[in-house]
Amino acid sequence: MTEMFSTLGTWNWLIFGFILMALELAAPGVFLFWLGLSALLVGLVSFVINPVWQTQFLMFAAFAVAAVPAWRHFAKSGTSASASSPFLNRRTEALIGREFTLEKPIIDGSGTVRIDDTIWRVAGPDAPAGSRVKVIRADGASLTVAAA
Repeated sequence: MTEMFSTLGTWNWLIFGFILMALELAAPGVFLFWLGLSALLVGLVSFVINPVWQTQFLMFAAFAVAAVPAWRHFAKSGTSASASSPFLNRRTEALIGREFTLEKPIIDGSGTVRIDDTIWRVAGPDAPAGSRVKVIRADGASLTVAAA
């Protein structure tokens, strides 16, 4: 067994790294990618120096452990795009607190308001058309309003 390990060389690590990255395509989860990257780094370092197999395994372990904070850093920086538009998939929640003019009066607790190019159903106390209302709650495609 140690004879097999002692024959490990640069090309073994490079091939192992590419196999791990190919497996990542088959079973995505971003875990095998970092292990593959670690194996590729060991292969590249082995081009420059020719370490013994024990050192190669230690380098692989060190690179794999260092990949965890690197992954967290890249994952955290990827979420900043959604932080700039927090209501991207929650359009109705973005309307809470805003004021609009009633298009149709609220009669028996139901009316409509135009927001941009969409007419929304609103619920609230009776009010004539043209009055200003403030959205206090969003429930699906219906908004609950109060007098502004």
